[in-house]
Amino acid sequence: MNRVVSLGALCLLACAACDNGFLTQQGYEPAQPIAFSHALHAGELKMNCQYCHFGASQSRHAGVPPASVCMGCHTQVKPGSPEIQKLTKAVAAGVPIEWVRVHRLPDFAWFSHQNHVAAEVACQTCHGPVETMARVQQHETMTMGFCLDCHRKTLAEPQPGKKLAPPTDCSACHR
Repeated sequence: MNRVVSLGALCLLACAACDNGFLTQQGYEPAQPIAFSHALHAGELKMNCQYCHFGASQSRHAGVPPASVCMGCHTQVKPGSPEIQKLTKAVAAGVPIEWVRVHRLPDFAWFSHQNHVAAEVACQTCHGPVETMARVQQHETMTMGFCLDCHRKTLAEPQPGKKLAPPTDCSACHR
């Protein structure tokens, strides 16, 4: 039995070392209940990420906007579209859209969008070129190494006029 457990652990470590997205969900691109194109909204229309994800500047979580934010435009813009009609029906029925979460950090990792927005870190730094994605995918590994590399690079290459000191100690993220 110990050999089976050891072999399983070895295989798991080998997969992690390959960094092929198996353990990190890099490349994860789930279908959503309503087709929403960030390429259109953030790309072509140049909508600021925080228009919809307004929680990012004031909370740990960026959050998914309530459907009422979408309806602010879509009562007038493309109301006959089949995807917008799904949205309209959900709002009329008072049923929230069950979006599929794309980016997920482990429960033991503490992260704050608010801190990153305040430091003027571009959303694309962690989320990739969202403005080109018809369907959002997890672009980066979102691993501890990914975050530490960014924090260390920021410390090593200070930007004029900015006093950033991203933490690299364990307790910053493991609280």
